[in-house]
Amino acid sequence: MTARVALKVAGFCQKQALLARRDRIVVGVSGGPDSLCLLHLLNRLKAELDLYLIVAHLNHQLRGAESQADEESVREIAAAWKLPVWVETQPVATLAADRKQSLEEAARQIRYAFFWRVATKEGASKIAVGHNADDQVETVLMHFLRGTGLTGLRGMLPAVDIATLRLHQDDLPATGLTLSPKIIRPLLELFRPEIETYCREHELTPCQDTTNRDTTFFRNRLRHELIPYLETYNPNIRQIIQNMTKVVTADVDFLNHRLDEVWQSVAKKETSDRIELDLKGWLNLPLALKRSTLRRAVHLLRHGLRDINFEHIDNTVSIVEDGVTGTRATLPQGLILTISYQRLIIAGRDDPIKLPPDFPHLTLDQVVSLKMPGVTPLPNTNWQLRAQMRPVDAIPQPSLRQTDRWEAYVDAKVVGPAAVLRSRRPGDIFYPLGLDGHSKKVNEFMIDEKIPVEWRSHIPLLTASNQILWICGYRLDERAQIRPTTQGITHLKFEQR
Repeated sequence: MTARVALKVAGFCQKQALLARRDRIVVGVSGGPDSLCLLHLLNRLKAELDLYLIVAHLNHQLRGAESQADEESVREIAAAWKLPVWVETQPVATLAADRKQSLEEAARQIRYAFFWRVATKEGASKIAVGHNADDQVETVLMHFLRGTGLTGLRGMLPAVDIATLRLHQDDLPATGLTLSPKIIRPLLELFRPEIETYCREHELTPCQDTTNRDTTFFRNRLRHELIPYLETYNPNIRQIIQNMTKVVTADVDFLNHRLDEVWQSVAKKETSDRIELDLKGWLNLPLALKRSTLRRAVHLLRHGLRDINFEHIDNTVSIVEDGVTGTRATLPQGLILTISYQRLIIAGRDDPIKLPPDFPHLTLDQVVSLKMPGVTPLPNTNWQLRAQMRPVDAIPQPSLRQTDRWEAYVDAKVVGPAAVLRSRRPGDIFYPLGLDGHSKKVNEFMIDEKIPVEWRSHIPLLTASNQILWICGYRLDERAQIRPTTQGITHLKFEQR
């Protein structure tokens, strides 16, 4: 049995390229059967591959005297096998409560951060952990029951960059860590009975964690209740799920390769706080790639997010497919997707509005009284509006055609002395010049003019006597135009100060 196990692990490591000659490896050792088997197997390969092994043990302080006994056992094994050992003690239960995390999640984050720090200090490029095939089965079932896509159904990968894990910043040095080692899982194809047999045949004495029998933990309920129940339907359920993870992993690799190709064409803007996708190109994608591009956008903007709810993504796809310009959809962790004319914009709720530099603008719900005549600064900008009163015969007819979008000639009597600039409001209507006296909702006008949705609430509207007379930069109201009966003209021009 032991020879077969050793060959199985060595073959798996070779196939997955987990080990290389002269690797420096931090080995996470809890003292239980899995980590003890792992350490023993790697120690057997040590001379052949010229490996440098470092034992790392985290005392979680969760089981009192048992936790202390585990620590002492690991220290003794490391000393007996002449391996360097790092030990750290952390009050995991207290930290979990302070962070409002589950005990399992806090322990995972604290443990991996500890391994990462040790790897950096030791110059190790890899961190080996003892996850086995039964752990894989439990992980896949956990993902399935909580809701997941293909990525969740592939379970744990044989190797993963530790920098991609969601870890708590308080556990990592403020200055960051210079190395980004890979977490490797050499035992991922060994089932628990094989590991226990290996330990017995090599007279290894693992520590026993009594909390592994506590079914208040979700994973333990799967292990002791659900999986045995599923085995009454199919005794090979563990191997079936293990085989499924291999099929799904290959499918995900293919989809990710296709996603990389698609991303190059549909991602038009990509920053740390904002991603813009080409709307037409996105709409032409198959459903699987529509979902995948949205998931990638969320992951890029929210690196620490582990799971993305299916409903979030599917609802967003439906909204975009059926929506109109300006429609918004909610994504995880404060992200909002907005449908613009040619783009899908994914950004945080507090993402600053990106207005063109030549765009006079107001802040939301702002009202500015104008000096008529005079110069009125637009608050918090470098723009001002200059208003001048002119006799009708002082303005040449060509000038009245308004060649500059930020300049207007309007009937002075209609504007009057008490005009204001304000941002748009729900239900606003006006009478666009050139529409033969028909009214139009301001929002509909902005949609038809293809004004980006994020700009609309910042465009100044010239109003007087509760009438909108100019959507500044875009269209005059018919009531404000110069007519043969006009007796005086107000010349309005936005200028940079």
